[in-house]
Amino acid sequence: MAEFWKSLPGWVRNVVVPIVVLIVAWNVLWAVLGLVGAVIAFAFKALIVVGIAAAVVILVKKAAKG
Repeated sequence: MAEFWKSLPGWVRNVVVPIVVLIVAWNVLWAVLGLVGAVIAFAFKALIVVGIAAAVVILVKKAAKG
């Protein structure tokens, strides 16, 4: 690998490689943030569904008593 790195022209090592690394890092960062956002959105929706279900159970129990 070191031989391959040394065989590259200087402009490739100093310009092209850092740009490619930045692009890959940017894409990985947004993939991770997207995954975290999706998990948070799913948890939020699940909490809403659980809250609605709890309200329905409470209302049904009150209606059954009265």
